[in-house]
Amino acid sequence: MKIALINENSQAAKNPIIYNALNAAALKYGHTVDNYGMTSPDDKPLTYVQNGLLAGILLNSGACDFVVTGCGTGEGAMLALNSFPKVLCGLVIEPSDAYLFGQINDGNAIAM
Repeated sequence: MKIALINENSQAAKNPIIYNALNAAALKYGHTVDNYGMTSPDDKPLTYVQNGLLAGILLNSGACDFVVTGCGTGEGAMLALNSFPKVLCGLVIEPSDAYLFGQINDGNAIAM
């Protein structure tokens, strides 16, 4: 599985921490993670809408199979991603949210 990590501007400073944790977990299962940013607070800011557009392009083109995104609460990122065709993003706050979203909704993106 190809996983895309996309952080918006409020989470730019945390991007390396998120990427390293996600990549370590994904490698155990043979998945790959591509970091689409923001990779540092000095990058040009990405907004919710830009994250949603990028997620839609990546998922619909087959460049990735799953998107991990987020913002301060995850709600804005989730709403932005869900506004694009063929993107089904769930809000994950607790581990049970991730499990249930994967089992019941079979989405292709999560926001935290």
